[in-house]
Parts: sequence; structure tokens; C-alpha cells
Amino acid sequence: MDYISTRGNGGRTTAAGAIKTGLASDGGLFMPQSIPSLEVGEISKLSGVSYPERAAAVLSKFLTDYTYDELLSDCREAYGESRFPGGAAPVRTVGDRLRVLELWHGPTAAFKDMALQLMPRLFVRALRKTGEDKTALILVATSGDTGKAALEGYRDVDGVRIAVFYPVDGVSRVQKLQMATQEGNNVEVFAVRGNFDDTQNGVKRIFSDAGMVKSLSDRGYFFSSANSINWGRLVPQIVYYISAYCDLLENGDISAGEKVDICVPTGNFGNIFAAYIAKRMGLPVGRLVCASNRNNILTDFLRTGIYDRNRDFHTTMSPSMDILISSNLERLLYLLAGSDETAGYMKRLSESGRYSVSDALKNEIGKEFAGYFCDEPGTARTIRDIYNEYGYLVDTHSAVGISCALQYLEEAGEKAAKRVIVASTASPYKFASSVYESLKNEKAPDGPAALEALSRLTGTEITAPLAGLDKKQVRFSRVIEPGDMPSVTLELLK
Repeated sequence: MDYISTRGNGGRTTAAGAIKTGLASDGGLFMPQSIPSLEVGEISKLSGVSYPERAAAVLSKFLTDYTYDELLSDCREAYGESRFPGGAAPVRTVGDRLRVLELWHGPTAAFKDMALQLMPRLFVRALRKTGEDKTALILVATSGDTGKAALEGYRDVDGVRIAVFYPVDGVSRVQKLQMATQEGNNVEVFAVRGNFDDTQNGVKRIFSDAGMVKSLSDRGYFFSSANSINWGRLVPQIVYYISAYCDLLENGDISAGEKVDICVPTGNFGNIFAAYIAKRMGLPVGRLVCASNRNNILTDFLRTGIYDRNRDFHTTMSPSMDILISSNLERLLYLLAGSDETAGYMKRLSESGRYSVSDALKNEIGKEFAGYFCDEPGTARTIRDIYNEYGYLVDTHSAVGISCALQYLEEAGEKAAKRVIVASTASPYKFASSVYESLKNEKAPDGPAALEALSRLTGTEITAPLAGLDKKQVRFSRVIEPGDMPSVTLELLK
């Protein structure tokens, strides 16, 4: 299967080529030339096998230049018991209608592990399959979780160096410590004065700078990305929505072919777009509920058809969603409107910070997606209510998802599916201070002490990868300006 750019002028490449380079030459994002199908009978068969087998079966439909045996081997390594104790993506029952898909049981306690434990394996194979002899320099802009997951996934991988940039005041204390204490001989971490969009724009400018690209090539390097702009990051995310359906089917919670709705807390639109691809393949899905926090740019877009990042930026207790430029929305526009129209929207976004889609396109998107948001008091209230009513502890991002799912159920009424799958994207202990304060209505202890306080308050265990963070050596503490990102990138090559 060939891969082409969302903007129409990036040529064609293989799956391995798309994973290796990350971004198309015209600045667009790679997409498969067609979306493969998944029949209900296939889904029923997948219900009886392990998560690695489900993953290999789904991935083999997209990554056609990888063999099934290669994919199965990589999936077994990525999703094995040593990395995901107790299973990769379990589904929990919360109340009558909600089914919570827990995606945070990996080595960094966030959903990014579901892709970034597998992606380095796909990436290394891609280097071999394309005959690449240069070293990959992977640049990552993160709002918190992607950075640590990418660092952990790529640490000490041959043929790769990785640098992560995060907003200095835009991640939780736990997230910052996870990145600052990262081990590995091929990793670098920089805090950036600004917000996530500053770091993401900085990385995109570096990728599109011909002079930087040449400087790297002259030194035996090439750029790539581990963000969800890279198809190799996004395609593993399709799997867990299919797997969740399989689990509900296996448990008798739904019948074969019965539709479910899916609600995803999202900022960059990648996680919910993966659910949309699963639906396009044939997964029985009704509505996709896009859950936003106070930075509700996606809610406004879905309701009005106007995308406008010229607005106030809010730092919230769900920082991984504090984003005003949702990169993966470009992929949705491409599928529904084509490359020419998409290129025009992206040009207007770059020049003026806004674009408006046609009424026809807005209505088409509205058939698939519903947009809701949850503010800060609502997030805290949801954490408290869900814990008090069900004894179930959720992080701030998952609380946004649950709140929006409940709003959707109330508004949709009988039109909603019997089961709504809510993506739970992080351990509550990654945001222990905010969760503690939501439950207790008082300030949490500083730093890692908040984890102990939350554990005592709720009688739950600290998620294993987060225990003892404060005892690890801080290796990275450099803070830079956004404009310094190109120069520090070049420093890595010395």
C-alpha cells in the first residue's frame, strides 16, 4: 500500500518510507492511499486471541511492506507482560453505560506507550527496508506524555538520537521529573519558555528548514518524528479501539455488529482520529465524541466549522490537552475534502491562524463527530463524583472524557449507543496533585509527595513506573527560548 501527503504534492512512498521520514516533503501528513476493510466476522475471530495477535492482524492491513511475522514478533515484544503487566488495554465497567478503556498500563503510565513501545521497532525495520545508512535524529514536541514515552521507547536504540522539547510550565511535576531523569546515551531533553504550540511550531519549522536538513545530511543524519504526525505513531492507536470492541464482544456486553459510541479526550486530534479510522475500516461505531478541556478549540470547530487559534491559551489541570493547533485534524480534512482543499485550509491557518470550512463539509464532519468540553470545576467535580459513586479513580484527562461522555448521553438520549467507550489516557498518579485536590478540596503536598498523599487518601497503590521518581538523578534541566530550538538541535550533532 502506498502512502501520500494530505496536501497532494509529497509524492508516494511505502509504509516504511512514511514511518522513516514522518512528515511529507510538502509539509503534509502521510495517509494510506486507501483505508482497508475489517469485516464483522474478522472482529469476532479477533475476540478470541491476545492483544499482540489483534495488533499484528490490524497493522498488517496498513503496513503491507512488513510481513505478518515481523509485526507479530514486534507486537509480542512491545505488549508483553514485562512492559504491560496484566494486559495492554483492559476495559473497565463504570456505571451502566460507560466502559473505560485503560490505556496507561505501560512503562510511562500514559496512553502514548501503546504506540511508542511499538513504533521504535517499526522504525528500526523501516531503516533497514529503505536501505537508510544515516542516523535518525528524532525531534519531539510534547505537552507531557509523548515526551517520556518516546524517550523510553527510543533510548539506546541503534541508529537513533532523540531530542524532546516541552513547555517549561505546561506539564505536571511528575511529567517533568519523568523526562528530566530519563536514562539513555542517545537522549536529550529541553524545557522551552512558551506553550506546547510554541514547541510544536518550532519542531515543524526545523523540519521544513532546507538549510537545517542539509546540515544534518552533511553530518550523516536525517530528521524524523515520534509525534502523532508520524503514521507509525498513529497506526498502533487504531488497534486498541478494535481490541476494546473485541473485549466487549467476548464478555457478552454487546452482540456482534452492535454499534458502540467512543469518547476520547483529545488535544492534537490523533487519538480520536485513530478511532475514526477504525470506524472507516468497518468497526461498528456510531458517534465519536471529541472531549476538550477549557482550551475548547475543537469543540468550537465541530459546532461552527470555524477553526480559530487566535484566542486565549489556558494552562489547565489536564495539560496534555492544552493545545490550540490540532495537527491531526488535517488528516480528517483530507479524507473528507481532498488534498487541494486541505492544503488551502492549512495555508490559511499558517497565514492568519484561522480557516472556515464549507457548510457541506461541516455537516459531513458533524455526522461522525460530536464536540463537548469540560472546564476546570467540572473536571474536579467529575473526579470526585466518579470516585465517590463507583470507587474508581481517574486522572484529569480521563475525567474530561467521562464528563463529556455523560453530557453526550444526556443530550443524545435514545440515539446514543447502549455502550460508550471512554479512552482513559493516563494513570491518576501522573496528575496526583490535581486529583488529590479534586477529592480533598485542599492543596496537595508539593512534588512527588502528592503521590503518597493520594495513595493514603484512596487506599490505592501508586502506579509502579511512577514510584520513587524523586529519588532518581536529574539529568536534564536546561531551559531555552523557542527561537533557540534550531541552534540546540545543531549542538546535538557535535
